Amino acid sequence: MKITKTLLILLVFIVTSCANETKTTADNREFKVEFEEFTLDNGLSVIFHVDRSDPVVAVALTSHVGSAREIEGRTGFAHLFEHLLFLESENLGKGGLDKMSARIGGSGANGSTSRDRTNYFQTVPKDALEKMIWAEADKLGFFINTVTEPVLAKEKQVVKNEKRQGVDNNPYGHTQYVIDKNLYPEGHPYSWQVIGSLEDLQNATLQDVKDFYNRWYVPNNVTLTIAGDFDTAQAKQWVEKYFNEIKRGEDIPKIAKQPVELSETKKLFYEDNFARLPQLTITWPGVNQYHDDSYALNVLTNYLSRGKAAPLNKLIVEEHKLASNINLFQYNSEIAGQVMLSVTAFNGTKLDNVQSAINKAFAKFEAEGIPQKDLDRIKAGQETAFYNGLSSVLGKGFQLAQYKIFAGDPAYINEDVKKILAVTADDVMRVYNAYIKNQNYIATSFVPKGQADLALADSNLAEVVEEKIIEGAEEEFDPSIAATYEKTPSSFDRSVEPPYGESPDVKVPEVWKASLASGMNVLGIENNEVPLVQFRMQIKGGMLLEDINKIGVSNLLAEMLTKGTKNKTPEEFENAVESLGASINAFASDEAITISGNSLAKNYNATMKLVEEILLEPRWDIDEFALLKQSTLSQIQRQKGNPNSIASIEFAKLTYGDDHILSKNNIGTEASVNAITMEDLEKYYTKNISPTVTNLHIVGDISQKEVIASLENLNNNWEAKEVTIPEVKDPEAPQESKVYFYDVPNAKQSVIRFGYPALAATDADYYPATVLNYRLGGGGFASQLTQELREGKGYTYGIVSGFSGSNIKGAFTISSGVRSNVTLESASLVKEIVENYGKNYNENDLEVTKGFMIKSNARAFETLGSKLGMLSNISNYNLPDDYAKQREDIVKAMTVEDIKKLTEKYLDVNKMNYLVVGDAKTQMEKLEALGFGKPILLNEVKDKSNIEQ
Repeated sequence: MKITKTLLILLVFIVTSCANETKTTADNREFKVEFEEFTLDNGLSVIFHVDRSDPVVAVALTSHVGSAREIEGRTGFAHLFEHLLFLESENLGKGGLDKMSARIGGSGANGSTSRDRTNYFQTVPKDALEKMIWAEADKLGFFINTVTEPVLAKEKQVVKNEKRQGVDNNPYGHTQYVIDKNLYPEGHPYSWQVIGSLEDLQNATLQDVKDFYNRWYVPNNVTLTIAGDFDTAQAKQWVEKYFNEIKRGEDIPKIAKQPVELSETKKLFYEDNFARLPQLTITWPGVNQYHDDSYALNVLTNYLSRGKAAPLNKLIVEEHKLASNINLFQYNSEIAGQVMLSVTAFNGTKLDNVQSAINKAFAKFEAEGIPQKDLDRIKAGQETAFYNGLSSVLGKGFQLAQYKIFAGDPAYINEDVKKILAVTADDVMRVYNAYIKNQNYIATSFVPKGQADLALADSNLAEVVEEKIIEGAEEEFDPSIAATYEKTPSSFDRSVEPPYGESPDVKVPEVWKASLASGMNVLGIENNEVPLVQFRMQIKGGMLLEDINKIGVSNLLAEMLTKGTKNKTPEEFENAVESLGASINAFASDEAITISGNSLAKNYNATMKLVEEILLEPRWDIDEFALLKQSTLSQIQRQKGNPNSIASIEFAKLTYGDDHILSKNNIGTEASVNAITMEDLEKYYTKNISPTVTNLHIVGDISQKEVIASLENLNNNWEAKEVTIPEVKDPEAPQESKVYFYDVPNAKQSVIRFGYPALAATDADYYPATVLNYRLGGGGFASQLTQELREGKGYTYGIVSGFSGSNIKGAFTISSGVRSNVTLESASLVKEIVENYGKNYNENDLEVTKGFMIKSNARAFETLGSKLGMLSNISNYNLPDDYAKQREDIVKAMTVEDIKKLTEKYLDVNKMNYLVVGDAKTQMEKLEALGFGKPILLNEVKDKSNIEQ
């Protein structure tokens, strides 16, 4: 090792609050993040952070290579490598890391790619740390020989499916491509997309892949981060053992900053096959990550666009009523950055009107600047966001690696916070003048087919490469062919998987419970790892309490609850929340209205006072109601253009039947939302918002005594009402399978939803059925559906199956997006896998399932969010506090025969609904070959000429 050092970061946060909102005064709080950093002789950077709050360890390997290190004509390589490195290595074998992840109870090996880095990460029980270090070293030094032509061909298909799913088959999916192609000059590393182009991916050769790996995947370009409950001395020995003999690569030159300037403003438009509403995006050249001006720009974008007082919200949403929201943000990377403003306007809105309102908002800001109270409010929110980012060991590890790679030192975390807190109002105005005012920009207008007149005036047609659906266009391959190669030499036998360490002592968090006089039930877990409190107040009812002919009332009511109170305007209420660095949100689901919150522990009481206000003193603001209705209508229209939303809505209808309330979309239809009045909301509130049907779940740095004290006024003054949750008829499973098709002309993928109404979460078979499903489609890369459709055939980017019951019987569902020209092949293969699942289930399947289900308990309650989920399960389904431990006993006792019996009972392919959302012209008729009769078309597209390419 070259350098060994131990650093202690001392963070001092200074938060100011408005005196009239809270008794909290300026507070200096120390927060320590200890880490140790060292470098191996081969250049590998290693960062350790010890956190013993849970018996888990997060391991992350980050390579300083992203799409910016590629060359034109060979784009998408960095992202392709993110995929390839999971497939095999010399000593783990095919699917080795994914198979090991399942056995050891890991969170699932995962990765991500950006313009500038690629990372690989997983959280595992602490007894598996040596196994993870061994596996990560094998990926870095003992991988490239295993990549063959068939493996590369298959993974190209997977990546192309990912692009189809996220870009080609998505409303506005090509927007970033158009922006980057025009913002950055030809040859600039950010002028192409991280995912690359379909053509470049197809043209990649095996030699290209090997050259890329040998250049960038070398120890001196990689950072290994280990965070969690482990012994650092032992971990150092393991890191040295497994990584030391991997050879250093050529020196990696530091990539120079390459900011861009636009010599002119460019306006472009595109008629989007999936868009149902016009969208305007304006992009200005910005700054690179950690540039001194990035901090003031962050405040500027926040102030201009977020919240009731934001100038852009005032003009676009409230005054001119052109859209329901605005998004203004920075997209900063290592060598350059951009500032982006995006508005999805209401149906039929001319985007010139949107731009006019934007200009008026900017003029308002120029005249008034940013008030100090708003500056303080934004900083308070940034502090809370910082703590949220550190609430898991993986989050801490990510953050330390980020600072190491892009700021040169993990200790920059301290400098980063100082710069956030140092921003002044003058800084905010200065960066506005430097980067926004009178500056050239790229403006893209993405509009529905046939509505080019909505685009900005004087816009030119954007160049977009659209894939054509061609039958049999993809090459055939056999990824099962084993690679033949001479193994990379090592000083010891790396094929031997390291043993487990000492088994972690999994502790189920201690739950406290209280039943208040008002009827409200409170469940909590005290946890002081970070100075945060999170809570979730669940008021039973939701859509179940609505008139089936007027769906959408509970959704609008939930939205209205946070739009002011009797004594606070919507703007005043929002400012009160944000000045605390807190968040309060309300939303409706099929079975409840939920109010959730997140705050610094020191501001919890003040935050709960605001929750109390919205429950006891709602505002019923008529202007906000009108805005919310319009926003909801806009959301409904957007869903009509999104194949995944269409699939979810149509599958619910098939699962429950048209006359069942759960077949409805809980935000309503255009007709039902238009018919809803403020009186409908008030009636629902008066009858159904009651403590008698409320459970409060709360976790974090707060005691039971403090929580109960904070609820005293709410307990005394919230009127208890008798609310009856209606009994819902169980949906009936189909007696025979049928195929249904929803036509989305020219869809680049077919979205599939196969399944039937199966089980309630309270059913004795529900948890055993989830155990059954692990190897089918619930275990990620450990599942057969993923292994055969993604890894074996390259048909899809991802496929899952699962049971989704609550107190009401829910569906068993298989979900995926598959390549359009293999729709029948995909559906047939899914049917075959499910049909044979029980017949082929064996002892190895059960052993893998048991290993995951039992060992994964070590990380089951690590984050505040996971603890909230635990409390929800306990209160909603009347589970014992130690249900996780009891489920271990269920798993341990299960046999192969038990699984086979459950399969016979719950996986009958001849009694399911088969729904496909895709291009009917090319795919629908072929699906008759599934053997379930002619597919039933669920919709008619009246004017296909307007939609097809």
